[in-house]
Amino acid sequence: VQLQASGGGLVQAGGSLRLSCAASGRAVSSYAMGWFRQAPGKEREFVSYMYTSSRGGATYYGDSVKGRFTASRDNAKNTVYLQMNSLKTEDTAVYYCAAQDGYGSRWPEDYEYWGQGTQVTVSS
Repeated sequence: VQLQASGGGLVQAGGSLRLSCAASGRAVSSYAMGWFRQAPGKEREFVSYMYTSSRGGATYYGDSVKGRFTASRDNAKNTVYLQMNSLKTEDTAVYYCAAQDGYGSRWPEDYEYWGQGTQVTVSS
């Protein structure tokens, strides 16, 4: 599967953005889908992951984004989304979507497929 992330940009603190991750080559519904982010000089950080549709599609979030970010999946468009609300300056990072042929994980090394990343910058 190939993944294409988009939707990043510059937003003021308190604002919102929606990231998209379009998949091609295979149905995104058959993968556990994760979102990660990486700020300059920091390790890649878990944001969320979602079970496959056949396993109920349950979604899990990192503590730093819980209650503000929502991941979703549109199987008809073969796309997953990350709705980001109440953005903070510390959310500034490159955001990546990833696919795993399994149950999903908080660990980036468990994912086989990655999108190219999209930059999110939150200004104060």
